[in-house]
Amino acid sequence: MDRLSGLDASFLYLETPAQLMHVCAVMVLDPATMTSPYTFAALQDRIGEAVRDVPGFTRKIRGVPLGLDHPVWVRDRNFDIERHVHRLAVPTPGGYAELMDLCAHLASLPLDRSRPLWEMWVIEGYRDADGDEKVVVFAKMHHATVDGVSGANLISHLCSIEPDAAPLAPVEQRHPRDPGRGELLGRAVIGTATRPVTLVKVLKPSAELVTKSIGRARRGTAMAAPFSAPRTSFNGTITSHRSIAMADLDLDEIRRIKKATGTTVNDVVLAIAGGALRAYLAERDELPSSSLLATVPVSVRDSSRRSGGANKVSALFTKLGTDIDDPLERLHMLAERNQNAKEHHNAISADALQDWAEFAAPRTFGLAVRTYANLRLAERHPVVHNLVISNVPGPPIPLYFMGARIEALCPLGPVFHGAGLNITVMSNAGQMHVGAIACRESMPDTDALVRHFPAELERLSEAVGD
Repeated sequence: MDRLSGLDASFLYLETPAQLMHVCAVMVLDPATMTSPYTFAALQDRIGEAVRDVPGFTRKIRGVPLGLDHPVWVRDRNFDIERHVHRLAVPTPGGYAELMDLCAHLASLPLDRSRPLWEMWVIEGYRDADGDEKVVVFAKMHHATVDGVSGANLISHLCSIEPDAAPLAPVEQRHPRDPGRGELLGRAVIGTATRPVTLVKVLKPSAELVTKSIGRARRGTAMAAPFSAPRTSFNGTITSHRSIAMADLDLDEIRRIKKATGTTVNDVVLAIAGGALRAYLAERDELPSSSLLATVPVSVRDSSRRSGGANKVSALFTKLGTDIDDPLERLHMLAERNQNAKEHHNAISADALQDWAEFAAPRTFGLAVRTYANLRLAERHPVVHNLVISNVPGPPIPLYFMGARIEALCPLGPVFHGAGLNITVMSNAGQMHVGAIACRESMPDTDALVRHFPAELERLSEAVGD
Protein backbone atom coordinates (compact mmCIF):
# COMPACT_ATOMS: atom_id res chain seq x y z
CA MET A 1 0.00 0.00 0.00
CA ASP A 2 1.45 3.39 -1.04
CA ARG A 3 0.42 6.03 1.48
CA LEU A 4 1.00 9.65 0.52
CA SER A 5 3.63 11.33 2.65
CA GLY A 6 2.44 14.20 4.80
CA LEU A 7 4.13 16.69 2.47
CA ASP A 8 2.57 15.17 -0.65
CA ALA A 9 -0.86 15.11 0.99
CA SER A 10 -0.47 18.71 2.17
CA PHE A 11 -0.65 19.87 -1.43
CA LEU A 12 -4.08 18.24 -1.66
CA TYR A 13 -5.21 19.97 1.54
CA LEU A 14 -3.82 23.35 0.43
CA GLU A 15 -5.89 23.30 -2.75
CA THR A 16 -8.97 25.49 -3.08
CA PRO A 17 -10.89 26.62 -6.19
CA ALA A 18 -8.55 29.65 -6.33
CA GLN A 19 -5.33 28.13 -4.98
CA LEU A 20 -4.69 25.34 -7.48
CA MET A 21 -1.84 23.04 -6.52
CA HIS A 22 -0.74 21.65 -9.86
CA VAL A 23 2.54 22.35 -11.60
CA CYS A 24 2.60 22.98 -15.35
CA ALA A 25 5.05 22.95 -18.21
CA VAL A 26 4.94 24.51 -21.67
CA MET A 27 6.84 22.42 -24.22
CA VAL A 28 7.36 23.88 -27.70
CA LEU A 29 8.06 21.02 -30.11
CA ASP A 30 9.41 20.83 -33.64
CA PRO A 31 7.39 18.07 -35.35
CA ALA A 32 9.78 18.05 -38.33
CA THR A 33 12.15 15.76 -36.41
CA MET A 34 9.54 13.04 -35.89
CA THR A 35 10.24 9.78 -37.71
CA SER A 36 6.72 9.79 -39.17
CA PRO A 37 4.49 12.79 -40.01
CA TYR A 38 2.77 14.31 -36.99
CA THR A 39 -0.85 13.48 -36.29
CA PHE A 40 -2.60 13.97 -32.98
CA ALA A 41 -3.97 10.42 -32.97
CA ALA A 42 -0.51 8.93 -33.43
CA LEU A 43 0.99 11.14 -30.71
CA GLN A 44 -1.80 10.29 -28.29
CA ASP A 45 -1.30 6.57 -28.96
CA ARG A 46 2.47 6.83 -28.43
CA ILE A 47 2.01 8.65 -25.12
CA GLY A 48 -0.53 6.05 -24.03
CA GLU A 49 1.86 3.24 -24.89
CA ALA A 50 4.72 4.92 -23.02
CA VAL A 51 2.83 5.58 -19.77
CA ARG A 52 0.64 2.52 -19.39
CA ASP A 53 3.18 0.66 -17.21
CA VAL A 54 4.43 3.71 -15.30
CA PRO A 55 2.66 3.99 -11.91
CA GLY A 56 3.29 7.74 -11.72
CA PHE A 57 0.92 8.16 -14.66
CA THR A 58 -1.65 5.48 -13.86
CA ARG A 59 -2.25 5.80 -10.11
CA LYS A 60 -4.99 7.82 -8.44
CA ILE A 61 -5.76 8.85 -4.88
CA ARG A 62 -8.10 7.02 -2.54
CA GLY A 63 -9.23 8.60 0.71
CA VAL A 64 -9.01 6.92 4.11
CA PRO A 65 -12.33 6.34 5.95
CA LEU A 66 -13.32 9.28 8.19
CA GLY A 67 -10.25 11.20 6.99
CA LEU A 68 -8.18 9.64 9.81
CA ASP A 69 -4.98 9.51 7.78
CA HIS A 70 -3.43 10.74 4.57
CA PRO A 71 -4.81 9.21 1.33
CA VAL A 72 -3.18 6.30 -0.47
CA TRP A 73 -2.26 5.71 -4.09
CA VAL A 74 -4.14 2.96 -5.95
CA ARG A 75 -3.98 1.84 -9.54
CA ASP A 76 -6.63 3.26 -11.87
CA ARG A 77 -7.89 0.08 -13.47
CA ASN A 78 -10.06 2.14 -15.83
CA PHE A 79 -7.16 4.25 -17.06
CA ASP A 80 -7.96 5.80 -20.44
CA ILE A 81 -5.38 7.90 -22.26
CA GLU A 82 -8.16 9.85 -23.99
CA ARG A 83 -9.12 11.34 -20.62
CA HIS A 84 -5.60 12.70 -20.15
CA VAL A 85 -4.26 13.77 -23.55
CA HIS A 86 -6.46 16.33 -25.31
CA ARG A 87 -6.29 18.35 -28.52
CA LEU A 88 -6.71 22.09 -29.02
CA ALA A 89 -5.86 24.73 -31.61
CA VAL A 90 -4.42 28.10 -30.70
CA PRO A 91 -6.72 30.95 -31.79
CA THR A 92 -5.75 32.97 -34.86
CA PRO A 93 -3.32 34.49 -35.62
CA GLY A 94 -1.64 31.77 -33.57
CA GLY A 95 1.23 33.78 -32.12
CA TYR A 96 2.88 34.09 -28.72
CA ALA A 97 0.14 36.23 -27.15
CA GLU A 98 -2.63 33.82 -28.17
CA LEU A 99 -0.60 30.84 -26.93
CA MET A 100 0.03 32.43 -23.53
CA ASP A 101 -3.66 33.30 -23.12
CA LEU A 102 -4.66 29.73 -23.93
CA CYS A 103 -2.08 28.24 -21.57
CA ALA A 104 -3.19 30.61 -18.81
CA HIS A 105 -6.77 29.42 -19.25
CA LEU A 106 -5.69 25.76 -19.03
CA ALA A 107 -3.62 26.51 -15.91
CA SER A 108 -6.77 27.98 -14.31
CA LEU A 109 -8.66 24.65 -14.51
CA PRO A 110 -8.45 22.10 -11.65
CA LEU A 111 -7.46 18.48 -12.19
CA ASP A 112 -10.07 15.74 -11.78
CA ARG A 113 -9.26 13.91 -8.54
CA SER A 114 -11.24 10.83 -9.56
CA ARG A 115 -8.49 10.00 -12.09
CA PRO A 116 -4.67 10.06 -12.15
CA LEU A 117 -3.63 13.63 -11.39
CA TRP A 118 -2.17 14.73 -14.71
CA GLU A 119 -3.19 15.81 -18.19
CA MET A 120 -1.63 17.10 -21.39
CA TRP A 121 -3.12 19.48 -23.90
CA VAL A 122 -1.63 19.18 -27.40
CA ILE A 123 -1.96 22.61 -29.00
CA GLU A 124 -1.74 22.91 -32.77
CA GLY A 125 -1.45 25.93 -35.06
CA TYR A 126 1.17 27.88 -33.09
CA ARG A 127 3.66 29.90 -35.14
CA ASP A 128 6.90 31.03 -33.53
CA ALA A 129 8.66 34.37 -34.05
CA ASP A 130 10.08 33.12 -37.37
CA GLY A 131 6.65 32.09 -38.63
CA ASP A 132 7.37 28.34 -38.39
CA GLU A 133 4.50 26.16 -37.24
CA LYS A 134 5.13 24.20 -34.05
CA VAL A 135 3.25 21.83 -31.79
CA VAL A 136 2.94 22.85 -28.14
CA VAL A 137 2.25 20.48 -25.26
CA PHE A 138 0.84 22.05 -22.11
CA ALA A 139 1.32 19.53 -19.30
CA LYS A 140 -0.24 19.63 -15.81
CA MET A 141 0.63 17.42 -12.83
CA HIS A 142 -0.57 17.82 -9.28
CA HIS A 143 2.08 18.78 -6.74
CA ALA A 144 0.97 15.80 -4.64
CA THR A 145 2.45 13.66 -7.42
CA VAL A 146 5.69 15.48 -8.25
CA ASP A 147 8.20 18.08 -7.21
CA GLY A 148 10.72 19.63 -9.60
CA VAL A 149 13.10 16.67 -9.69
CA SER A 150 10.51 13.87 -9.64
CA GLY A 151 8.49 15.74 -12.27
CA ALA A 152 11.49 15.90 -14.59
CA ASN A 153 12.11 12.19 -13.97
CA LEU A 154 8.50 11.37 -14.79
CA ILE A 155 8.56 13.36 -18.04
CA SER A 156 11.78 11.55 -19.00
CA HIS A 157 9.64 8.45 -19.61
CA LEU A 158 8.40 10.32 -22.70
CA CYS A 159 11.72 11.79 -23.86
CA SER A 160 14.82 10.52 -25.62
CA ILE A 161 18.18 11.87 -26.83
CA GLU A 162 17.42 10.93 -30.45
CA PRO A 163 14.11 11.06 -32.36
CA ASP A 164 13.91 7.27 -32.64
CA ALA A 165 15.75 6.30 -29.43
CA ALA A 166 14.32 4.62 -26.34
CA PRO A 167 13.01 6.81 -23.47
CA LEU A 168 15.58 8.11 -21.00
CA ALA A 169 13.96 6.51 -17.94
CA PRO A 170 13.45 2.76 -17.53
CA VAL A 171 9.87 1.54 -17.26
CA GLU A 172 8.65 1.11 -13.68
CA GLN A 173 6.86 -2.14 -13.03
CA ARG A 174 5.53 -1.92 -9.45
CA HIS A 175 1.97 -0.68 -9.27
CA PRO A 176 0.36 0.37 -5.96
CA ARG A 177 -1.82 -2.23 -4.27
CA ASP A 178 -5.49 -1.45 -3.68
CA PRO A 179 -6.14 -2.10 0.04
CA GLY A 180 -9.49 -2.95 1.56
CA ARG A 181 -11.51 -0.52 3.69
CA GLY A 182 -10.72 -2.45 6.87
CA GLU A 183 -6.97 -2.32 6.26
CA LEU A 184 -7.10 1.41 5.57
CA LEU A 185 -9.05 2.06 8.74
CA GLY A 186 -6.79 -0.18 10.85
CA ARG A 187 -3.59 1.49 9.66
CA ALA A 188 -5.12 4.92 10.23
CA VAL A 189 -6.07 4.07 13.82
CA ILE A 190 -2.56 2.78 14.56
CA GLY A 191 -1.01 5.86 12.98
CA THR A 192 -3.23 8.17 15.04
CA ALA A 193 -2.36 6.34 18.26
CA THR A 194 1.40 6.60 17.68
CA ARG A 195 1.34 10.25 16.57
CA PRO A 196 2.15 11.71 20.04
CA VAL A 197 5.34 9.62 20.17
CA THR A 198 6.35 10.90 16.74
CA LEU A 199 5.64 14.47 17.82
CA VAL A 200 8.04 14.19 20.75
CA LYS A 201 10.81 13.04 18.38
CA VAL A 202 10.26 16.06 16.16
CA LEU A 203 10.00 18.69 18.90
CA LYS A 204 13.53 18.36 20.30
CA PRO A 205 15.49 19.01 17.07
CA SER A 206 13.05 21.78 16.17
CA ALA A 207 13.65 23.54 19.51
CA GLU A 208 17.41 23.23 19.00
CA LEU A 209 17.04 24.72 15.52
CA VAL A 210 15.20 27.76 16.89
CA THR A 211 18.00 28.38 19.40
CA LYS A 212 20.68 28.11 16.71
CA SER A 213 18.73 30.37 14.35
CA ILE A 214 18.50 33.07 17.02
CA GLY A 215 22.27 32.87 17.40
CA ARG A 216 22.79 33.18 13.66
CA ALA A 217 20.47 36.18 13.54
CA ARG A 218 22.51 37.92 16.24
CA ARG A 219 25.72 37.26 14.28
CA GLY A 220 24.13 38.44 11.03
CA THR A 221 24.60 35.07 9.31
CA ALA A 222 20.97 33.87 9.25
CA MET A 223 18.87 33.62 6.12
CA ALA A 224 16.29 36.34 5.55
CA ALA A 225 13.32 36.04 7.88
CA PRO A 226 9.74 35.46 6.72
CA PHE A 227 7.12 38.13 7.48
CA SER A 228 9.73 40.78 6.62
CA ALA A 229 8.64 41.38 3.03
CA PRO A 230 7.20 44.66 1.73
CA ARG A 231 3.69 44.54 0.29
CA THR A 232 3.23 44.71 -3.49
CA SER A 233 0.25 44.44 -5.84
CA PHE A 234 0.77 40.67 -6.16
CA ASN A 235 0.70 40.01 -2.41
CA GLY A 236 -2.93 39.49 -1.51
CA THR A 237 -5.81 37.07 -1.91
CA ILE A 238 -5.69 35.32 -5.29
CA THR A 239 -8.37 34.11 -7.69
CA SER A 240 -8.29 31.06 -9.97
CA HIS A 241 -7.46 33.17 -13.04
CA ARG A 242 -3.86 33.01 -14.26
CA SER A 243 -1.54 34.93 -16.56
CA ILE A 244 1.56 33.32 -18.07
CA ALA A 245 4.67 34.56 -19.89
CA MET A 246 7.94 33.04 -21.10
CA ALA A 247 11.39 34.28 -22.09
CA ASP A 248 14.76 32.79 -23.06
CA LEU A 249 18.20 33.63 -21.70
CA ASP A 250 21.65 32.64 -22.99
CA LEU A 251 22.99 30.02 -20.57
CA ASP A 252 26.58 30.44 -21.76
CA GLU A 253 26.45 34.15 -20.92
CA ILE A 254 25.08 33.36 -17.45
CA ARG A 255 27.95 30.91 -16.94
CA ARG A 256 30.46 33.52 -18.14
CA ILE A 257 29.17 35.99 -15.57
CA LYS A 258 29.27 33.31 -12.89
CA LYS A 259 32.91 32.52 -13.66
CA ALA A 260 33.98 36.15 -13.90
CA THR A 261 32.40 37.09 -10.57
CA GLY A 262 33.09 33.92 -8.57
CA THR A 263 29.38 33.39 -7.95
CA THR A 264 26.96 30.60 -8.90
CA VAL A 265 24.43 30.18 -11.68
CA ASN A 266 21.68 30.46 -9.07
CA ASP A 267 23.17 33.74 -7.78
CA VAL A 268 23.15 35.16 -11.32
CA VAL A 269 19.58 34.00 -11.98
CA LEU A 270 18.33 35.56 -8.74
CA ALA A 271 20.17 38.81 -9.48
CA ILE A 272 18.52 38.97 -12.91
CA ALA A 273 15.13 38.24 -11.35
CA GLY A 274 15.69 40.96 -8.76
CA GLY A 275 16.53 43.47 -11.48
CA ALA A 276 13.51 42.47 -13.57
CA LEU A 277 11.17 42.83 -10.59
CA ARG A 278 12.72 46.19 -9.72
CA ALA A 279 12.15 47.48 -13.28
CA TYR A 280 8.59 46.09 -13.39
CA LEU A 281 7.58 47.72 -10.10
CA ALA A 282 9.34 51.00 -10.94
CA GLU A 283 7.36 51.26 -14.19
CA ARG A 284 4.19 51.17 -12.08
CA ASP A 285 5.43 53.49 -9.33
CA GLU A 286 5.17 50.53 -6.92
CA LEU A 287 8.84 49.95 -6.08
CA PRO A 288 9.16 49.57 -2.28
CA SER A 289 12.15 51.00 -0.46
CA SER A 290 13.07 47.61 1.03
CA SER A 291 13.99 44.49 -0.92
CA LEU A 292 11.48 41.90 -2.06
CA LEU A 293 11.73 38.52 -0.31
CA ALA A 294 11.63 35.28 -2.28
CA THR A 295 11.09 31.70 -1.22
CA VAL A 296 13.53 29.45 -3.07
CA PRO A 297 12.63 25.71 -3.05
CA VAL A 298 15.62 23.42 -2.44
CA SER A 299 15.74 19.72 -3.31
CA VAL A 300 16.78 17.48 -0.41
CA ARG A 301 16.48 14.28 -2.43
CA ASP A 302 20.17 13.38 -1.95
CA SER A 303 20.19 13.98 1.81
CA SER A 304 16.70 12.85 2.86
CA ARG A 305 16.40 9.75 5.05
CA ARG A 306 12.90 9.08 3.75
CA SER A 307 12.51 6.55 0.95
CA GLY A 308 8.88 7.31 0.09
CA GLY A 309 7.08 10.41 -1.10
CA ALA A 310 7.20 12.33 -4.36
CA ASN A 311 8.08 15.69 -2.79
CA LYS A 312 11.51 15.89 -1.18
CA VAL A 313 11.97 19.62 -0.86
CA SER A 314 12.81 22.28 1.66
CA ALA A 315 13.02 26.03 1.17
CA LEU A 316 15.13 29.03 2.02
CA PHE A 317 14.31 32.72 2.07
CA THR A 318 16.43 35.30 0.27
CA LYS A 319 16.30 39.04 -0.32
CA LEU A 320 16.43 39.78 -4.08
CA GLY A 321 18.13 43.17 -3.89
CA THR A 322 15.30 45.03 -5.59
CA ASP A 323 16.41 48.06 -3.56
CA ILE A 324 19.77 48.08 -5.40
CA ASP A 325 19.98 49.64 -8.87
CA ASP A 326 23.50 48.53 -9.84
CA PRO A 327 23.25 44.96 -11.23
CA LEU A 328 26.80 43.95 -10.24
CA GLU A 329 26.38 45.26 -6.71
CA ARG A 330 23.12 43.34 -6.49
CA LEU A 331 24.83 40.13 -7.65
CA HIS A 332 27.61 40.38 -5.05
CA MET A 333 25.07 41.14 -2.32
CA LEU A 334 23.01 38.11 -3.33
CA ALA A 335 26.05 35.84 -3.45
CA GLU A 336 26.98 36.78 0.12
CA ARG A 337 23.44 36.46 1.46
CA ASN A 338 22.85 33.21 -0.41
CA GLN A 339 25.97 31.71 1.15
CA ASN A 340 24.65 32.56 4.61
CA ALA A 341 21.23 31.22 3.67
CA LYS A 342 22.73 27.94 2.40
CA GLU A 343 24.78 27.46 5.57
CA HIS A 344 21.70 28.21 7.67
CA HIS A 345 19.59 25.87 5.54
CA ASN A 346 22.18 23.07 5.75
CA ALA A 347 21.95 23.24 9.54
CA ILE A 348 18.28 22.29 9.24
CA SER A 349 17.37 18.62 8.95
CA ALA A 350 16.65 17.66 5.35
CA ASP A 351 13.45 15.99 6.53
CA ALA A 352 12.24 18.76 8.86
CA LEU A 353 9.48 19.97 6.54
CA GLN A 354 8.40 16.41 5.75
CA ASP A 355 8.41 15.46 9.45
CA TRP A 356 6.12 18.32 10.44
CA ALA A 357 3.87 17.79 7.40
CA GLU A 358 2.94 14.36 8.78
CA PHE A 359 0.79 16.16 11.37
CA ALA A 360 -1.36 17.92 8.76
CA ALA A 361 -4.87 16.69 9.59
CA PRO A 362 -6.89 16.31 6.36
CA ARG A 363 -10.12 17.92 7.55
CA THR A 364 -8.80 20.68 9.80
CA PHE A 365 -5.98 21.63 7.44
CA GLY A 366 -8.35 22.03 4.50
CA LEU A 367 -10.86 23.97 6.61
CA ALA A 368 -8.11 26.31 7.81
CA VAL A 369 -6.99 27.05 4.24
CA ARG A 370 -10.53 27.82 3.09
CA THR A 371 -11.14 30.05 6.11
CA TYR A 372 -7.88 31.89 5.47
CA ALA A 373 -8.95 32.57 1.87
CA ASN A 374 -12.57 33.51 2.65
CA LEU A 375 -11.52 36.03 5.32
CA ARG A 376 -8.80 37.44 3.01
CA LEU A 377 -6.30 37.14 5.84
CA ALA A 378 -3.36 37.41 3.43
CA GLU A 379 -4.16 41.12 3.23
CA ARG A 380 -4.28 41.64 7.00
CA HIS A 381 -0.99 40.34 8.35
CA PRO A 382 2.61 41.19 7.38
CA VAL A 383 3.67 39.69 4.04
CA VAL A 384 5.30 36.30 4.58
CA HIS A 385 7.13 36.36 1.24
CA ASN A 386 6.58 38.13 -2.07
CA LEU A 387 7.00 35.28 -4.54
CA VAL A 388 8.48 31.86 -5.22
CA ILE A 389 11.51 31.46 -7.49
CA SER A 390 12.73 28.02 -8.58
CA ASN A 391 15.85 27.10 -10.55
CA VAL A 392 15.50 23.63 -12.07
CA PRO A 393 18.55 22.07 -13.77
CA GLY A 394 17.60 20.64 -17.14
CA PRO A 395 19.29 18.56 -19.84
CA PRO A 396 22.54 19.94 -21.35
CA ILE A 397 21.73 18.33 -24.70
CA PRO A 398 18.67 18.49 -26.97
CA LEU A 399 15.81 16.18 -25.99
CA TYR A 400 13.01 14.74 -28.09
CA PHE A 401 9.44 14.33 -26.85
CA MET A 402 7.90 11.38 -28.65
CA GLY A 403 10.36 12.10 -31.49
CA ALA A 404 9.75 15.86 -31.70
CA ARG A 405 12.65 18.09 -30.67
CA ILE A 406 11.96 20.19 -27.56
CA GLU A 407 12.78 23.78 -28.52
CA ALA A 408 11.55 25.33 -25.28
CA LEU A 409 10.61 23.85 -21.91
CA CYS A 410 9.15 26.25 -19.35
CA PRO A 411 7.94 24.83 -16.04
CA LEU A 412 5.37 26.78 -14.03
CA GLY A 413 4.73 26.36 -10.30
CA PRO A 414 1.66 27.15 -8.21
CA VAL A 415 0.82 30.55 -6.73
CA PHE A 416 -0.51 31.08 -3.22
CA HIS A 417 -2.70 33.44 -1.24
CA GLY A 418 -0.30 36.18 -0.22
CA ALA A 419 2.23 35.37 -2.95
CA GLY A 420 0.49 35.51 -6.31
CA LEU A 421 3.62 35.19 -8.48
CA ASN A 422 5.81 32.19 -9.27
CA ILE A 423 8.94 32.33 -11.45
CA THR A 424 10.68 29.15 -12.59
CA VAL A 425 13.80 28.93 -14.72
CA MET A 426 15.05 25.75 -16.35
CA SER A 427 18.13 25.10 -18.46
CA ASN A 428 17.72 23.20 -21.70
CA ALA A 429 20.37 22.63 -24.38
CA GLY A 430 22.24 25.90 -23.91
CA GLN A 431 19.23 28.06 -23.09
CA MET A 432 17.72 29.18 -19.81
CA HIS A 433 13.95 29.21 -20.19
CA VAL A 434 12.05 31.56 -17.87
CA GLY A 435 8.43 30.85 -17.03
CA ALA A 436 6.28 33.17 -14.93
CA ILE A 437 2.74 32.52 -13.72
CA ALA A 438 0.64 34.90 -11.66
CA CYS A 439 -2.87 35.62 -10.48
CA ARG A 440 -4.36 37.59 -13.38
CA GLU A 441 -6.16 40.06 -11.13
CA SER A 442 -2.92 41.11 -9.40
CA MET A 443 -0.64 40.85 -12.45
CA PRO A 444 -2.70 41.00 -15.66
CA ASP A 445 0.31 41.31 -17.97
CA THR A 446 2.98 38.86 -16.82
CA ASP A 447 4.92 39.54 -19.99
CA ALA A 448 5.52 43.08 -18.73
CA LEU A 449 7.71 41.47 -16.06
CA VAL A 450 9.31 38.68 -18.09
CA ARG A 451 10.49 40.94 -20.91
CA HIS A 452 12.85 42.60 -18.40
CA PHE A 453 14.81 39.35 -17.91
CA PRO A 454 16.84 39.55 -21.17
CA ALA A 455 17.40 43.27 -20.59
CA GLU A 456 18.68 42.62 -17.05
CA LEU A 457 21.02 39.92 -18.30
CA GLU A 458 22.41 42.43 -20.80
CA ARG A 459 22.85 45.07 -18.07
CA LEU A 460 24.67 42.60 -15.85
CA SER A 461 26.84 41.42 -18.73
CA GLU A 462 27.88 44.98 -19.53
CA ALA A 463 28.66 45.67 -15.87
CA VAL A 464 30.89 42.59 -15.66
CA GLY A 465 32.68 43.41 -18.94
CA ASP A 466 34.74 41.06 -21.08
